[in-house]
Amino acid sequence: MSVTKRIVLSTEEIPSKWYNILPDLPRKLPPLLNPATGKEISAKNLEPLFVKEAVKQEFSNDRWIPIPREVIEVYELWRPTPLIRALRLEKALKTPAKIYYKFEGVSPTGSHKPNTAVAQAYYASKEGIEILATETGAGQWGSALAFSTAMYGLKARVYMVKASYYQKPYRRVLMEIYGAEVIPSPSDRTKAGKEILGKDPGNPGSLGIAISEAIEDALSNDGVKYSLGSVMNHVLIHQTVVGLEAKKQLALIDEYPDIVVGCVGGGSNFSGLFWPFYYDKVSKKAEKPVEFLAVESKACPSLNKGVYFFDHGDTSKLTPLIKMYTIGHDFIPPPIHAGGLRYHGAAPTLSLLVHLGEVKTVAYNQVEVFEAATLFASTEGIVPAPESAHAVKAVLDLALECKKKNEEKVILFNLSGHGLLDLKAYDEYLKGKLPPYENTTVSKESVLEKILKMYPWLKKLNSL
Repeated sequence: MSVTKRIVLSTEEIPSKWYNILPDLPRKLPPLLNPATGKEISAKNLEPLFVKEAVKQEFSNDRWIPIPREVIEVYELWRPTPLIRALRLEKALKTPAKIYYKFEGVSPTGSHKPNTAVAQAYYASKEGIEILATETGAGQWGSALAFSTAMYGLKARVYMVKASYYQKPYRRVLMEIYGAEVIPSPSDRTKAGKEILGKDPGNPGSLGIAISEAIEDALSNDGVKYSLGSVMNHVLIHQTVVGLEAKKQLALIDEYPDIVVGCVGGGSNFSGLFWPFYYDKVSKKAEKPVEFLAVESKACPSLNKGVYFFDHGDTSKLTPLIKMYTIGHDFIPPPIHAGGLRYHGAAPTLSLLVHLGEVKTVAYNQVEVFEAATLFASTEGIVPAPESAHAVKAVLDLALECKKKNEEKVILFNLSGHGLLDLKAYDEYLKGKLPPYENTTVSKESVLEKILKMYPWLKKLNSL
């Protein structure tokens, strides 16, 4: 009996609508707060920063949001992406589990990030915006936005975390091929960057710092808007094409996952895959009691060691206060190679679901992650990006647990990027030069104390 290894859809089967989780959350999402007044931020307050349509979607309670035809036409360059059965990995592990991965590495820039970058660039072009400013960690988001702005005749200005800027020079080259300007962050281009460099000239940067610089750029210059690659609702909404396609593909082979797995920095990769299955669960359409597992780095474990409280999304406190799991907006993570996971917070929607026990979490250090990724590459042939390698490690552990218990579970995960521009990291791993890095200094109590010292009035709002 033959086993289907690769499930592919036609371009006509690209989803025509994105899924929005807000109407289906167990409780209302806490509002964004103005740190100066303590009052709720409205859609109007965000319009000077973001493209208007992105703001509209951010606050939308519509369960299904139509995908513009002009966006689908660009999606057709690589979507639908394949769903692949990891048969060789299963054999190597001698597990009864069935392992499937949605391979987003076939996109032009090699990750899931263009799913939202294309949408945001399209909306910006319709509004007459000339430049989109953004931050990037490992360069996956920056290259996705650079590609997407090129598709619609715009420019991208990318503040790249300095540690990654020098670790991953070819990601910078890729962005520049698409016409983007790439700036190592912290930089002397912004007030935020200058202040940080003045105090610490050797600062390696963080996503929080890069966000501050990009926001300041957008607010200070005409014709520039800020574009975000994770965390916010509108970004995660755009990523649901991943999970919606996966549902169609699994249905074709009469399968349904027992557990859905994804790595988490801000949350777009994992949420894009699991949201549509969460919708099945809450609408009583799920074929089995599906579980969800978020995987992060031990070097930056916001979900595992952070506090669920209001905090800024950036280091310079330019963003509203967001209720999320956080290890502190001033936290500077070590320079792990999974640059996309070096974020101090997590998406508000994901944070709420973790807080309520709807999503489980786990964290790993980068040495064990690269060990898992190397096994995956030697069996399945694809070299995972360091971020996705965290999901691979979790999948291996789950599959071995199935072996121990003799359970034939179906495991689905998002292989959200290839690692062909991350070979320096693999070289360091193979030579035994990769530090494991584990955060042992941050505590929920210390993070909470810092935030309440700045905003003591928040204490009475924690029930939100």
